[in-house]
Amino acid sequence: MRKKRIILPTDFSENAWNAAIYALELFKHVPCDFFLLNSYQVGASGLSTKMAGANDTRLYNLMKEQSERDLERELERIKKVDKNPKHTFTSKSIMDTLVNAIGKTVYQEEIDYIIMGTKGASGLKEVFMGSNTYTIIKEMDFCPVIAVPEDYRPNGKLDSILLATGYEHLFENYELKPLLNLVKSFNAKLWIAHVGNETSFTPEQKAFKSALEKRLRSIDFEFVEVEKDVSVNNTIQRLIQEDGNIGMVAMINQDHSFFERLTREPVIKKVTLNSTVPFLVIHLFE
Repeated sequence: MRKKRIILPTDFSENAWNAAIYALELFKHVPCDFFLLNSYQVGASGLSTKMAGANDTRLYNLMKEQSERDLERELERIKKVDKNPKHTFTSKSIMDTLVNAIGKTVYQEEIDYIIMGTKGASGLKEVFMGSNTYTIIKEMDFCPVIAVPEDYRPNGKLDSILLATGYEHLFENYELKPLLNLVKSFNAKLWIAHVGNETSFTPEQKAFKSALEKRLRSIDFEFVEVEKDVSVNNTIQRLIQEDGNIGMVAMINQDHSFFERLTREPVIKKVTLNSTVPFLVIHLFE
C-alpha cells in the first residue's frame, strides 16, 4: 500500500504544533511521509542599487538559516513525541508565499492531505483574517485540506464524521476517497446531513442522493435531514454540539454550491472559522 503523504505547514506557533500533533494521532495506524514546511519571503526594498541587492542577499541568507534552524528544532520536538516506525519526516524550507510553497510541494511530492491549524471560534475575526488557513483552502483546489481548531485536542478516536451536502453533484469515487479513507481507517460512522427539506429536492438531487447511497454500501452511514438554523454554519455547529461523537466535519467545495446559492452564505469560510472539530475540505475535480 502506498504511504500517505502529508504536508504540515508551520510558522512554529503552538497553533501549528497542535495541528501537527493531531495529524500524527489521526494517522497513527497508517504508514506516512510527513513534510514539515516553512515558507518565508524577503521584502523587496524597491532600490535598484548594488547595496540594496547585497542587503537583500544578506537578509535572505539570515532568513533561510533561521527557517532551517527552526525546522530542525521542530522536527526534533516531533520525533520525541512520535516514535512510530511507520512515520517518516522531511523538512522543507522554501522562499515563497505559503500558497506557492504548498502548491509546489503538493505537485512535487504527490501529497494526499494538507493539515494545518486555524484560529477557533474564540479567535478574533481580525486575527483569523490575517491567518492563512482559509486562503489555503480556497487556493489549493487540487488537494484535500484539514483545518484543525487551535484548542482542539485529539482523544485517539474518530467515532463519526459529518458530511454536509446539498446533493448537487454526482460524486466520483476518487472525489470521496480522502473522506472514505478516514472513515475506513477508524471504522467510523458517516452521517450525511442535508440542511433543509427533502420534499423540495429536484429530480437531479434525488438521483445524486440515490447514487451516493449505492457508492457507500461498504461503510456504516446514515442520511439525516436537519432544519436550518439562522445559518447553515450554525446548523452544522449545533449538530456537533448535540452529538458528542462527531469528531470531524467534511464538505465538498465547489463554486456556487447548493448551500451558497440557497443562503448567500460563505459556508466553507464560516465553518473554517467556527468549527470546534477538525474540518476536512475536499475540492471537486472539475
